[in-house]
Amino acid sequence: MRASQRARGEDVALVDSLLSADERRRSSGVRFDELRAEQKGLGKLIGKAAGDEKAELLKRAEQLKTDVKAADAERDAADAETQELLQRLGNLVHPDVPVGGEEDFVTLETHGTHRDFAAEGFEPRDHLELGQLLGAIDVERGAKVSGSRFYFLTGVGALLELALVNAAIAQATAAGFTPMLTPALVRPQSMAGTGFLGQAAQDVYHLDKDDLYLVGTSEVPLAAYHMDEILDGDRLPLRYAGFSPCFRREAGSHGKDTRGIFRVHQFDKVEMFSYVLPEDSQAEHQRLLEWEKQWLTSLELPFRVIDVASADLGSSAARKYDCEAWIPTQGKYRELTSTSDCTEFQSRRLSIRVREGKKVRPLATLNGTLCAVPRTIVAILENHQHADGSVRVPEVLRPYLGGREVLEPVAK
Repeated sequence: MRASQRARGEDVALVDSLLSADERRRSSGVRFDELRAEQKGLGKLIGKAAGDEKAELLKRAEQLKTDVKAADAERDAADAETQELLQRLGNLVHPDVPVGGEEDFVTLETHGTHRDFAAEGFEPRDHLELGQLLGAIDVERGAKVSGSRFYFLTGVGALLELALVNAAIAQATAAGFTPMLTPALVRPQSMAGTGFLGQAAQDVYHLDKDDLYLVGTSEVPLAAYHMDEILDGDRLPLRYAGFSPCFRREAGSHGKDTRGIFRVHQFDKVEMFSYVLPEDSQAEHQRLLEWEKQWLTSLELPFRVIDVASADLGSSAARKYDCEAWIPTQGKYRELTSTSDCTEFQSRRLSIRVREGKKVRPLATLNGTLCAVPRTIVAILENHQHADGSVRVPEVLRPYLGGREVLEPVAK
């Protein structure tokens, strides 16, 4: 665990503090049990004693009452400190994860080819210019109504979102996922249990009056769906595909991706979520990645798969793969989907267990973005544009757009 914390760039001393607090929790618990046992035994003796002996026993009983109360408080304090430190500790990093920061990822594979716009005789427009030509994106009125990093999808933009969501849910359903429409507001224990109140807390919106959090991903309600439950091992794997609005403060991203809809405060997303036996989590992780690759391939987007480096994992993930699509006007790959193996990290914090015969133990949870709508729209518009500002519709989306093959400009 010390090595894992070091790889994450997190506080290694936290491990020793946790061990120390846990030792105090254990020893204070033993002390409390000993005093309570003595207290119960003394109660029996008092009933049989008389005279001076009884007076001495009563005196000792009074002292024990004070000592038991103090030991109970000490045990509770040590337990609270242990739990607080546990909440700050990230998941154990998988040994094969590349060590380093955001730029230290390893590229695992690349799919598709970049279009040569110069050879086609025109300079590609960025997604915002295309969106305005198509009457699909309105960021000016989004800012007027709600502030920066908000937007309206209008006309074919709205239809394109609905097409993406329906196509993504159709793929997930065909793969055996149960479609879910999830709450956008959750209680603190749900947010903390999934690991989003640690290092990610700065990106979370909190409603103080109600003590509820706006989710940044439907991973949170999907993980908490079976909170405090014991699942039958014969039911696993359980796979859900959640559709929800997502809200992120994007703290620390000032000046980054301010143009258009790539990095916004509110967006819709289809998220895959799996509950599996711990020994099956790595195989399930590969399956989630394959479903993401299938989705991006169906959208005819060039993309690459990266093994995310240790310091960029997020507290709940033991390992994470990102699929990054090529964005022509930026001249680089940008994250579109991500899948994380959270092993037993979330299930322990949310008290989700599996029963196999007489044995009960924590299970593993995994998540994978299938379609983060705005970023997917960005990639589709830029990669499938024509010189006149029209955009070719990928074949997989055409049934959900009334058979439309091309999105035509509506404004010069």
